[in-house]
Amino acid sequence: MLIREATTEDWDAIWPFFRAIVAAGETYTYPRDLDKEAGRALWMLSPPGRTVVAVDGDGTVLGTAKMNPNHMGGAAHIAGASFMVDPSHGGKGVGRALGEYALRWARSESYRAMQFNAVVETNTRAVALWRSLGFEIMTTLPEAFLHPEKGYVGLHIMYQRF
Repeated sequence: MLIREATTEDWDAIWPFFRAIVAAGETYTYPRDLDKEAGRALWMLSPPGRTVVAVDGDGTVLGTAKMNPNHMGGAAHIAGASFMVDPSHGGKGVGRALGEYALRWARSESYRAMQFNAVVETNTRAVALWRSLGFEIMTTLPEAFLHPEKGYVGLHIMYQRF
């Protein structure tokens, strides 16, 4: 697996699984009916942000991540990140590889920490992955996310200091 900078041409490979994940409404706070161009604007970042893709030996996009300052101004020293793995490639270590990459990137860019603002508590695989990579659940906002099947569930704010 290779992780590289995403190009504008990669969006056509990202969009099908991005659309499916967002439309499912189980893990992201994006509008479930987000269209392709609005999705591109949210995901494909310009500096100081960065968007990457994980690809296999054939160049197939397995997943993607975006990394950026979590806030502006006096809080711009804290990084944020978001991740999506194509469900057909889940369970193969793509999410872990992207997470490790994002942490290395943030450290190399002199961020002091990384914060995830909204990890849906029922997304237990993601919560377990982030905890295994050193993130702590700082708090959970009760009933902050409307899950399509489970109703109102919490959103974790997760944090790792470097």
